[in-house]
Amino acid sequence: MSKESFHDLLLAELDRSADLRTRFFEDAAFAERRALLRVWQAARLAQTHRDLLESPRFHDAAQFFLVDLYGPKDLSRHVEDVRRILPLMTKMLSDSGLETVAHAMELNVLSESLDGAMVEALGEKRPITEASYAAAYRTVGRAEDRQRQIDLIALLGEALDRLTHQRLIGMALKVMRKPAEIAGLGELQGFLERGYRAFGAMRGGAGEFVSIVVSRERAISEALLAGDPDALQQGSAS
Repeated sequence: MSKESFHDLLLAELDRSADLRTRFFEDAAFAERRALLRVWQAARLAQTHRDLLESPRFHDAAQFFLVDLYGPKDLSRHVEDVRRILPLMTKMLSDSGLETVAHAMELNVLSESLDGAMVEALGEKRPITEASYAAAYRTVGRAEDRQRQIDLIALLGEALDRLTHQRLIGMALKVMRKPAEIAGLGELQGFLERGYRAFGAMRGGAGEFVSIVVSRERAISEALLAGDPDALQQGSAS
């Protein structure tokens, strides 16, 4: 894809994310249940990928994965500010850099949509248990969206790995830091810098790390949809 295509994709995802966020301001109970779901999911991910978090080689990338990718922070709180800084991003970042941001926003939107559906399916059930989570997961279904969510993890990992091999990216990120902060985009800038550092710290590239995470998450998703009672026990905790 060209820079222009990534630019357009990013704008479209920003608009979709803004639409999804509207409910948080209008429904406090929904926002609270969504927060509880995300805490539960973060704990599950940390358990599934505990060995990666404990690995000297993979720790930084695993932490970035858990916090920034699969448990995405909101990168779209200031849609108009993002629009204003996009020309600078398009100029300063390589295709891989723009690809990373665009896919991150797509993941943000898709995860938000799926989490919203999970909140609805879980209803008032508290605390969330493995059984209630699995039942809600099957109720929501959306197998293709679940697969796309995992595909985006792979795409982002690969894009970040490519970024670390481009010498000028580190300098470009430093140049963008101040304009991004002024525009209120410190979180988006921080996302890029954290990813660049985390994946750059892995010896031998990110291929093995991405493969491990993606294969585990695919297996868990497929097992949940199939009704496997042990679906959530896969990974390093098994």
